[in-house]
Amino acid sequence: MDIYEAIEQRRSVRAFRQDPINDEILLKILEAVRLAPSAHNSQEYKFIVVKDSDKKKELAKASNQSFISEAPLVIVGVSLNPKHIMTSGVPAYAVDVAVAMDHLTLAASSEGLGTCWIGSFSQDEIRKILSIPVQYKVVALMPVGVPYDEPSVKSRKSLKDLICRENFSN
Repeated sequence: MDIYEAIEQRRSVRAFRQDPINDEILLKILEAVRLAPSAHNSQEYKFIVVKDSDKKKELAKASNQSFISEAPLVIVGVSLNPKHIMTSGVPAYAVDVAVAMDHLTLAASSEGLGTCWIGSFSQDEIRKILSIPVQYKVVALMPVGVPYDEPSVKSRKSLKDLICRENFSN
């Protein structure tokens, strides 16, 4: 599958089969995360792969998203430097982890796997469950697995509604 097919086929999946993810495929997905660009190429993040069913249940409870526990694994993106603000005023950690997580979603999609970006969770509870030091920030949780069924196609705005040329316009 080429990159455009992976982008087109990627959907948020909230129901997973119990099929385990092959270690070779998991390594390919994690390699895509490793290759993601970051501010100053500093890669100030860690990604925690969670397969333990009890921990997945705790993550599901801490995010109020019960389907998380059904996925064969959950990858948790953690910033090691949440105070880093780029000269633009934008937090580098949020951008860096988001780019890496998006690499994850596209690599997973190209392997026939589904993901769902989880940004709603208790920061303190996730830190406690995964023994993450308080100075770091959990940015996102990403359940990964074989979709239970074919996710529906989502509508998207047209290019003319999203793209401006030369200057901002409404």
